[in-house]
Amino acid sequence: MDFMEKIAILLLFTPLFVYSAQNFNSAKTHLTKLYKLNPNQTTFYCGCEFSWVGKKSVVDFSKCGYQPRKNQTRAERIEWEHVMPAENFGRHLTCWQEDGRKACKKDATFNQIEGDMHNLQPAIGEVNGDRSNYRYSQFTKEFNQYGQCKSAVDFKARVFQPRNEIRGMIARTYLYMSDKYKINLSNQEKKLMMAWNKMYAPENWECKRNAHIAKVQGNDNKFVTGRCTQ
Repeated sequence: MDFMEKIAILLLFTPLFVYSAQNFNSAKTHLTKLYKLNPNQTTFYCGCEFSWVGKKSVVDFSKCGYQPRKNQTRAERIEWEHVMPAENFGRHLTCWQEDGRKACKKDATFNQIEGDMHNLQPAIGEVNGDRSNYRYSQFTKEFNQYGQCKSAVDFKARVFQPRNEIRGMIARTYLYMSDKYKINLSNQEKKLMMAWNKMYAPENWECKRNAHIAKVQGNDNKFVTGRCTQ
């Protein structure tokens, strides 16, 4: 077998998505490709349709009834939201204790965790910013901060209430991150995530997304896989 034949065979068995270093930038690149191939998927917190024009993301407010709360410019773009905030896993590392996220940018462990695609979801930029590092909770039945978006934030109490449709995904993400990276959850947080995991079963997209990420990243979220194979 000559050199060119070996190259041909290598290319034949090379997956569409080649995942090299696990970091935030690489994760965003691969997730963008995934969602471009699945254009029927919507933003995480508000269920709005979105698309790309070149490298620019565009959110369609017309069908989901989203109304910017304060930041129109940021509301119009997609940002990749860490379901478990960076502070939650970063504060366990020495670099974060020294100088927060800035110092951790040079830390290999932080880069790996920050780039875990199982923990990243497409969100309207404004909502991503408002969520900040607030914990998830249930505190209101009124949803009017973002028009018809069924998520809400309590800035004073520093809590964020996600819409029902994604609570199971959030729970399985938290349980995964806690298990894989040995991140402690408070008793209250753990009880909430276990309850949401039980109450909200995964739908087809969550199962499909998990399987795809497993092929690219090299590991699945077992809390999703376990529910999808039942």
